This record gives sequence, C-alpha cells and structure tokens, in this order.
Amino acid sequence: MKFATLPGGGTDGRLVLVSRDLQRAIDAAPIAATLIDALERWEDVAPKLQARYDDLNAGRIADARAFDAAACLAPLPRSPQWCDGSAFLNHGRLMERAFNTPPIPDFATIPVMYQGASDDFLSPTQDVPLPSEADGIDFEGEFGVVVGRVPMGVSATQALEHIRLLVQINDWSLRAFGPREMKTGFGFLQAKPSTSFAPVAITPDELGGNWRDGRVQLRLHIEWNGHWFGHPCGSEMNFSFGDLIAHAARTRQLSAGTIIGSGTVSNVSRTAGSACIAERRVIEIIDEGEAKTGFMRFGDRVRMMARDAEGEMPFGIIEQRVVQAGAASAKEEQR
Repeated sequence: MKFATLPGGGTDGRLVLVSRDLQRAIDAAPIAATLIDALERWEDVAPKLQARYDDLNAGRIADARAFDAAACLAPLPRSPQWCDGSAFLNHGRLMERAFNTPPIPDFATIPVMYQGASDDFLSPTQDVPLPSEADGIDFEGEFGVVVGRVPMGVSATQALEHIRLLVQINDWSLRAFGPREMKTGFGFLQAKPSTSFAPVAITPDELGGNWRDGRVQLRLHIEWNGHWFGHPCGSEMNFSFGDLIAHAARTRQLSAGTIIGSGTVSNVSRTAGSACIAERRVIEIIDEGEAKTGFMRFGDRVRMMARDAEGEMPFGIIEQRVVQAGAASAKEEQR
C-alpha cells in the first residue's frame, strides 16, 4: 500500500491511499482518519485498507481524484519517536575525520543512534527556514522505516516483522553545531533542525525485490541547485533495519509510529557521489588536501528521489528551498 497525508482534520492531517503509479488518491476514512491512527490499529485496519487500495488500483473507485504530491504534509507530520542511526560505516568513518573526533568504540558491531525531535516534520516541498548560513546548512539523504509496537528485547530478525512502512528522508543538519554536540556525549540538538519526508510512505511489499535483507535496495538520486550530487544505493547498509530496531528496543518497547532512520546513504565507490555535503567535503580533504565545496546558502534548492531500475519513484520527490527564518516568517505574516 501507499499512503500520504493531506492538510485538514487536525495536526496529524488527513490520511489518503495513493495509487501504485502515484496518479490517483482516495480518502482512507472511515477506516483510519490519520496515519498514526492506522499504525496504532494496524492489525484491525490493514486488511480493510488493502482492499480499498486494491480497488483504487483497479479503477473501481469512482470518486478517486488526481494525487497532488505538492499538497502533501510529511506522511507523519509528527510521531511518538524519531531515532536516527548511522548504518553506513563508510559515512561514519568519514565523519569522524570531518569532525576530528576519536573512533567510536564498537562502531562496526553496535549501531550508533541518536534520538531526534519528532514534533515538527517538514513536508516534501515546503521552504526550510533556518537561522544563519554560518551554521553550515547541509542536507542528508536517508531511508527509514515506521514500526508498529515493538516489544523490548526483540531480536533483529523478529524486528523486521514489526516494520509497517518505508519512508524517504532528508535529515537536515547544521554542521557548525555538530563537533561540539558530539563531544558532549549527550547527542545532537541544535545541529538537527526539523526533518523532511518524501510525500509517500509505502508498505515493504511495494518494493518487491528492492526490499531485501532489511534494506532498501534503491539508489537515492540527489541534485543540488539542479546539478547532480550523488546516487548512492541503500544496499550498502552495514546494519539492517532489523539491527537498528533491535538496538532501539534493547531496553524499552517502541510505540507504534516510531520512525527509525538509516543515517546518510553512503557507498564506498566515489563514483556514487554523496548524499550530504559534509561527506563530499571530507573526501575533498582526503583527495585534494582541502575542502572546496561550501555549505548551502539561502535560496539554494535540493531535490531527492529514490528510483528503481525502471525509473519509477515509489516515495515521490523531496524538493525544497532553504530560506532565512526571519524573512520566511515575515513573508508568511504578509499573506
């Protein structure tokens, strides 16, 4: 199944089912009013939602309408919890060099994860207001999973059974804050503004063979101001999503609607490019002796989309512009 959330009905928006080709949509009500409602009652509502989804794809729903991805909120405008890992060891090792931090103990055997803010997720097309260009504005392309309730102590294999949906993420970062916050040992706060999501969340079966071994086996294509930046593949995750979920649930249960991120998609091959600016900069330092690529400026745009071998984009597209926070607020007040 494919889901999206449109404005209306309250803070959590209004849930719609989206056709497999992302061309048509139909309200999920009265089965489930919101995506968090559906996730909390998944065992009861999933069969009914599947039947309605099948009818939508078969053209049996007369009141289906054109799907407008630009009108969507994040699939979950807010969630009970957002935990982001660093499952691509290539990226993690490069970031150690970028931040000049000592190697993380057991990095290759125990997943690294921080708990981010989950109260204000951004839509795939809205402007991203940030305080200052001096903060080192960076995008980070990721994949993620949304789980049902996960019991404490679940194994990595069992954890895969609790995955309800897959999502595509832009986990914005402010690099100027990163080194200090990493050294405190308390995790990120100011370095991580609100996270953005592609418009469509999908059940794993929608990917067919491109969902395998607890990994999204797709390339994530990234453009910055209209220019190619990278197309790394999710297959190179050193830890699977099962591993990440089990790590998060080691000492507590996870609520339905918890989102677990992969961390920045990163491939060993330099020809794949990068999914964030910081990674490109540290590669430039390694290869050329200095970083030559600057961070984002106000007015810059980033575009992200996962593509399969046929060119289909199952999650839709994230396409956003960075703006100065004060100017954005003033502009909204004038409307």
